[in-house]
Amino acid sequence: MEEQNAIEVKNLHKSFKVYLDRSYSLKDFLLRGSGRRKEVRHVLQGINFSVKKGEAIGLVGHNGCGKSTTLKLLTRIMYPDQGTIELKGRVSSLIELGAGFHPDMSGRENIYINASIFGLKKKEIDERLQKIIDFSELQEYIDNPVRTYSSGMYMRLAFAVAINVDADVLLIDEILAVGDVAFQAKCFTKLNEIKQQGTTIVIVSHSLDQIERICDKCYWIQDGKIRAEGNPREVHSQYLEFMAKSNIRCESDMDRKIDRHSGNQEAVVKAVRMINEKGELTDTFTPGENVRIEIDCFASRKIEDAVFGFGIFSLDNQEIYGTNTLIDKMPLVIEGDVTVTCQITCLPLKQGSYKLDVEIHTPFGFDYDYWRDYMRFYVRSTSTEAGVLHMERKWNHFPTKLDGEKEEV
Repeated sequence: MEEQNAIEVKNLHKSFKVYLDRSYSLKDFLLRGSGRRKEVRHVLQGINFSVKKGEAIGLVGHNGCGKSTTLKLLTRIMYPDQGTIELKGRVSSLIELGAGFHPDMSGRENIYINASIFGLKKKEIDERLQKIIDFSELQEYIDNPVRTYSSGMYMRLAFAVAINVDADVLLIDEILAVGDVAFQAKCFTKLNEIKQQGTTIVIVSHSLDQIERICDKCYWIQDGKIRAEGNPREVHSQYLEFMAKSNIRCESDMDRKIDRHSGNQEAVVKAVRMINEKGELTDTFTPGENVRIEIDCFASRKIEDAVFGFGIFSLDNQEIYGTNTLIDKMPLVIEGDVTVTCQITCLPLKQGSYKLDVEIHTPFGFDYDYWRDYMRFYVRSTSTEAGVLHMERKWNHFPTKLDGEKEEV
């Protein structure tokens, strides 16, 4: 193992047997025995990476790609089928909420149990006890059984213990998704603090923002292999683009099963296209780019009050923007085949995946044709600006004039 590294993972393989039928009784098990149908699922297929001392890395990927399995192998909760894992120093982990806690024991008693699992002696725990309780903010409940705790209280206690055992390596799996915003902010401040002190951190999370705030490097795991590694924002850009396009492909299959549009169909949406400023049909754009939305429709009769509109939503269904031709005072008369376009000047969206709704309706809101989640598109950027929107901006500076100072002519 190289001197500068705290973790080295080489050629890691892990598979699981999945039984396709269940034995519901002892008799059933004895009769069928090893004849039960099963398949082998290869979760990890040759993972290689190393983490330097004091470095923080993130693991990302869709559900089932092998992120949490990798973390459990690092903690030695399970062992690889092939390959080696080397770690230097004391390891602390937050793998599952409340893991290592006894529900009938108090929070105080569970601190001793949990800290001893991480290798601390009773004297060391005594010295850290009040610090752990203070960080958890559970003074009022510390002598209550932990079965009475909420999930947020579990997380507070588990995190408070894990960061106060002076670990050389800290492993975290999605635990920071639980808890209130104020405590999460406190946790991130503490993580940055212990990182500066030389603790090596590995985080598994679906929150890419969390990884970007903490980690120096990111690994994208796909189908049991590392597909990309490097700067978190660059890796996340590739990962989100892949997921957006995967979702678009999945939707074509779902269309046969789920009716996502409504209306009397006197006018119908036939196709929707998004065109970039180069005139190319695409689903990937950059912040600030000029974008044209084209809606092909067919009206079975002459409609003199048609209103065309669209809405942009995040993948968790938060409405980001919506408008229509009625709002923009553009009356439309349609009959037969018609194409309506809307030019968006300077796309004001940050990096991410988005859904587009399209609609044709009357001025009173009755639908001719309304498509929810008609298509997905993606905005790609390496900017680290915060918030939901991208704003075009320009900074400047100039000397401040003192009171009574005359301007030169």
